[in-house]
Amino acid sequence: MTKFNHDSIVPFKDSDLTKKQQVAKMFNHIAFRYDFLNRFLSGGVDVYWRRRALREISGSKPKFVLDVATGTGDMAILISRMLHTEKTVGIDISEGMLEVGRKKIAKLGLAGQVDLLTGDAESIQFPDNSFDAITVAFGVRNFEKLQTGLSEMKRVLKPGGKLLILEFSKPRRSGFKHLYDFYMKNIAPGVGKFFSKNEEAYKYLDESVRAFPEGEAFLTILNDCGYISTGAKKLTQGICTIYSATKP
Repeated sequence: MTKFNHDSIVPFKDSDLTKKQQVAKMFNHIAFRYDFLNRFLSGGVDVYWRRRALREISGSKPKFVLDVATGTGDMAILISRMLHTEKTVGIDISEGMLEVGRKKIAKLGLAGQVDLLTGDAESIQFPDNSFDAITVAFGVRNFEKLQTGLSEMKRVLKPGGKLLILEFSKPRRSGFKHLYDFYMKNIAPGVGKFFSKNEEAYKYLDESVRAFPEGEAFLTILNDCGYISTGAKKLTQGICTIYSATKP
């Protein structure tokens, strides 16, 4: 498997832990403030991004959907409500994030419709051809081995199943790009430190976005992993991109 630049971007540079272990530790630390910071730092536009992404697969009416790197379950909950699935399963390596998500699911009365499980994108504990669709919202940057994770998701997709990835990207228009760069380097880490006492998480966000192979480079990786009908759509001046692909 090819190693990519973002694979070596980690939250804690002086740590001996693997990237996967560091990412789990980081999210465990910020889980109690994660949802608030998401809404605050994005101005709520992250909710629009998720809804816009799910429109890409709504027409296929998937019944069994896997949400990888589900975090506190926002995407899994939206999948269940928006797509009316029979079962939505979310997996994540951070037990702290999952605990927050399970409380939300219980409060919303979605127990039984949405399950959140401890799980690793690079070793998914489901049989081949299990899901009609798989989603990943802002999680593929955190994979320790990108191609392994993408290939593993293809394994558990049913033939003809859809992969939908929502990920941060870098805007290209010069004026907006300078504003974005200032925000990501200065504002986001400061806000993260103030509210969650964890500046490293939001420095890591900026560094991992910059190192991620976005756009055509990421479509090439999807094609190399055996997906077909790959495509990309940029949102909000290129801050975010929807990637779609199909298992043959």
